Amino acid sequence: MAAPSSELATLKAEAMVHGAYQAADFLVIAPVAICLLFGAGLLMARKRVDWHPFVAIPGFCLLLAADVLLLLKVAAEGPQTMMMGGWKPPFGIAFTVDMLGALFVTTAGFVALAASIYATFSMSRTERRYGFFPFLFVMMGGVSGAFLTGDVFNLYVWFEVLLIGSFGLLILGSEHEQLDGATKYCFLNLVATTLFLVTTGYLYGLFGTLNMADIAEKAGRFENDGALLTIAVLYLVAFGMKAAAFPLNFWLPASYHTPRFVVSALFAGLLTKVGVYSLIRILLMLFPPQHADLATLIAWVAALTMLVGAFGALAQSDLRRLLNYFVIAGIGTIFAGLALTQPGGGAGMIAAAASAATDGAAAGAAPGEAAALLPGSTSQVVGLSGAVFYAIHSIVVMTALYLAAGTAARIAGSSSLRVMGGLWRERPLLAALTLIFLLAVSGLPPFSGFWPKVILVRGAFQAGLPVLGAVILLTGFLMTVASARVFALAFWRNAPEPAEAGGENAIFRAEGEPSPVLAMLPLVMLAVFVVVAGILPQWLTELSDVAARGIVDPSAYVGSVFGGGS
Repeated sequence: MAAPSSELATLKAEAMVHGAYQAADFLVIAPVAICLLFGAGLLMARKRVDWHPFVAIPGFCLLLAADVLLLLKVAAEGPQTMMMGGWKPPFGIAFTVDMLGALFVTTAGFVALAASIYATFSMSRTERRYGFFPFLFVMMGGVSGAFLTGDVFNLYVWFEVLLIGSFGLLILGSEHEQLDGATKYCFLNLVATTLFLVTTGYLYGLFGTLNMADIAEKAGRFENDGALLTIAVLYLVAFGMKAAAFPLNFWLPASYHTPRFVVSALFAGLLTKVGVYSLIRILLMLFPPQHADLATLIAWVAALTMLVGAFGALAQSDLRRLLNYFVIAGIGTIFAGLALTQPGGGAGMIAAAASAATDGAAAGAAPGEAAALLPGSTSQVVGLSGAVFYAIHSIVVMTALYLAAGTAARIAGSSSLRVMGGLWRERPLLAALTLIFLLAVSGLPPFSGFWPKVILVRGAFQAGLPVLGAVILLTGFLMTVASARVFALAFWRNAPEPAEAGGENAIFRAEGEPSPVLAMLPLVMLAVFVVVAGILPQWLTELSDVAARGIVDPSAYVGSVFGGGS
């Protein structure tokens, strides 16, 4: 009996991490831990709902601080890994964060802080008592976990956690319209999640592991394997449904207009982007040959998603339903970046263009010279770099637009464009901020949406996909028209007479009256990002380029997991 026992002890010793963790190692799991701890604490204090905002806002400040520190650590040292339970990979569950995950989780923490400030006046006491802030922390814990996990099955688990939080947020108020939207939202997510789980089982049966770094190493041995292509297609369908890509996007405009505006803002900004992030992580990092095989299909999906979003926005007369289609159009734009596999030079080009805008030094730079302006920039990541930049921009801008729309609709008493009007004279700061967000979502300079669209259009033409580039430009034009219509009707024209308005779509029975500071502070926070990322885009361009190169060449990611670190 001693021999098997000794052998077991030896195997266990070889499978366990040796050496103590450093304090900095816990930054990798800090965002998840903060969310779950604050969510549990607020749940225990459910009878003290007046305390919730004063606990939640510091909690989200702490979350953002942890996210920023993690981003700085990744930028300085490269990908970071922490193994749960002290098990070495691939036996244990890995939390691994590279630049892509750090960028997404930091942006998520930023918009969550803005939304929590907005919620202090927009959510009634009853809705707080039903658990708004605990649900919000649970959802953010799931979102953060999805961006930080290095294990495919745990990606599924964190999807489930964020869905639990989102279901609770969706039905706060228990109104008929909310329950109807929640039913559609839940059913489609059930289908997508089931497909995700079945595909993950297929993946485990093929590889015997669900550690992403381990799969990235082993996948190269399965050349021309039809099973891998099948897995890639199934993941494309599952994550495409969660991201609301064509033709699986019909659930979003049927559900996102039903909850409170602050809930819609978080859903529009974050939840669809988790699907996009997962698709990038699994399809592009783990199965690049299969992604190349599917590039044409993804390009068609991107083009049709953009067109559905743009034309759908033009057809709407309700502000929030219109914004739902803006979300869909943005997802199509991100998918366009995923379809571009032809070599380009977008990241270097944008740095050159930005420098030219500020000092004119690089105005005539050739593509090769422009690429040299970014140390380490590769010409193979143009599409993905643009997609990451656009995704970060979209998280912020779509959250901001819903929050601005909520404030405008509260003042007007309705979200119908037939009823709204005169807000430019009544609230000039709100009108100016909303105009910034509308110009940004349309991809117009000098705001954050302009630069990633420049990268993507240039990349599309370089990759021999002029139709895709033309669709990006056409979508931008149509969204500009829709944005101009929103501003003209809701802000610029005189308010309709009360008899003409008729109280249509009055939806703010339960929401309180904000102070001017609380109402504008989250919008100003988000507007600062939009303006800075538009006027000085080099920093975000460089980070997006590093994130894209980390996906195209995951050697640093794999080395972080298997390289002997903590």
